[in-house]
Amino acid sequence: MDVSAFGEHSPVSCRAREILDRVGDKWSLQVIALLGERTKRFTELKREIAGISQRMLTVTLRGLERDGIVTRTVYPVMPPRVEYSLTTLGATLMDATTALVRWAEGHLDEIDAARADYDARAAEIEALKSS
Repeated sequence: MDVSAFGEHSPVSCRAREILDRVGDKWSLQVIALLGERTKRFTELKREIAGISQRMLTVTLRGLERDGIVTRTVYPVMPPRVEYSLTTLGATLMDATTALVRWAEGHLDEIDAARADYDARAAEIEALKSS
């Protein structure tokens, strides 16, 4: 993989970093994954994303809508019904999102072991400093 573009300061790499920051944040990835299953209402998304506040979900959806990844449909009924779905562009993110989630799920044991090893080494160093 050519990662040289990540270190450049060209306008293109800066804009790409901006988009990666948007789609790579913890809330956006979850929204994209859920909307990849099917169209959902705001309340469904809120219920299915543990720990997200109403304000943060609103901010996340607006950002994804602005970037053309999510579409918002308002139905003129009382009370108004609003649904969110992935756009065609948003659907192209599903492969990358799915691969990232599968990678994380497939390496949980290794990551847990690495964290435990790191924490044990850090605790050992801290104990030596305290002695």
